[in-house]
Parts: sequence; C-alpha cells; structure tokens
Amino acid sequence: MSASLIWITGASSGIGAALARTVPWDGARLVGISRRVPPVGEHLEADLAEPSSWTAVGASFRRELEGFDGDRVVLVHAAGTIEPLGFAGEVDSAAYQRNVILNSAAPQVLGHLFLAAARDVHAERHLVMVTSGAAKSVYAGWTSYGAGKAAIDQWVRDAGAEQEIRGGVRVLSIAPGTVDTGMQAQLRETSEDDFPKRQKFLDLHEAGRLSDADQVARDMWDLLGRGLENGSVVDLRELADA
Repeated sequence: MSASLIWITGASSGIGAALARTVPWDGARLVGISRRVPPVGEHLEADLAEPSSWTAVGASFRRELEGFDGDRVVLVHAAGTIEPLGFAGEVDSAAYQRNVILNSAAPQVLGHLFLAAARDVHAERHLVMVTSGAAKSVYAGWTSYGAGKAAIDQWVRDAGAEQEIRGGVRVLSIAPGTVDTGMQAQLRETSEDDFPKRQKFLDLHEAGRLSDADQVARDMWDLLGRGLENGSVVDLRELADA
C-alpha cells in the first residue's frame, strides 16, 4: 500500500492539474476526480456539478480508507467554474444553477464525506479547499463564483474548529492568487459589459504578473507542513509578503 493517498478534484486542468503534477511525496497514489482524464494518476470520472456523482466519490473515500495503514491521506478540492460570467438575473439560469452547485454545494458535501471516511484513520490527514480572493473582493459579473468561494472559506473555519474538538483532520483553505491558467484566459476574453473589471486582468497578463501554475502548486503543497492553525484561510500572496 502506498504511504500517501491523495484525491484531487478538478485534476484535469488549471490549479488541479498543476497540483497533480507536483505531488511532493514519492510513490504517492493519486486519484484525480474530474470529467476529463487528468495528466497523471488514476481517474475517477465525475461531473461534480451533478449531485448524483457525489455518491461515487464518497464511496471511493470509504473504500480506500477502510483499513488504510499508510502515512498520509489528503483531499484537495480544486474543482470549480467561473461560468457563466455576467450579472445575476441576466445570465443563463441553468448555467447559473450548475455554478452554484459546483462552487458552493459540492465542496461542503465532499468535505463532509471525506471527514466521515477519514475519521478513524490513523495517519496524517489533510483536507484542502482551493479558494480565491474573490471571496472577499467585489467583482460585478462574478456573483456566484465569489459567493461559492466565501462559502468554502466559512465552511473551512467551522470544520477546522470542529476537527480540533474531535476528528483530527487538518482543514485548510488556500487562495493561490492570479495564476496563468485557462481561467485567466477566459476572463480576458469576456466583455466588459459582463465583467467590468476585465481590464485589471488584461493588465496583469500584459505585465507578466500571472504566477506559474506549477510553482504555485508546489507552494500550496508546502503549506501542509507549516503547522497552520486548523481552519485557516490563507492567501499565498499574503504569506509571501509576510
């Protein structure tokens, strides 16, 4: 059995794919949870915007953690979507609903399922949620995305406090900053009518101020060994400046 067992949602692209490429533990077993095949590791196919898919993910947690005798168990929830970009009340309602389910509901439910499955595991256990500065900043055209990230952050604060009382899983929310991924390309291609702060992201790209995805992923992995308080919500940019 591998000493480290890792699940990463959204492992086929963006930050999720970068995290999959940069797992720091030799011989780790990696399971990528996504619609498309991830760049490395095993693949658990799931569309997390469909609640019916969550059962299979929870079953994977329970099956793999029953009798687990390795050193480390990690779930990183990186799946998310910025679509549809545009104002609430104006964008497509079905797409808006998928956004809310994926960004707000799926992290809480999958986090709950992981905590339940990992409860009696005698190993180092981490649950990491990928958040965003959009959880605190105002971006017209990003309503459901920002609300979803704010929901993640509060869930982590509360779940971390609970795990300190009993459970013992280390729960953390990490904002990676502005990273050179497909999501940034989408923002640059969106009209200012739908995303009024588009120019900010055009300027960041033109100035070469987007962070390399793999380096950001390595920095995120490093945080797991820094002994941060359970339930911490952190921004990589602020930690770098500290």
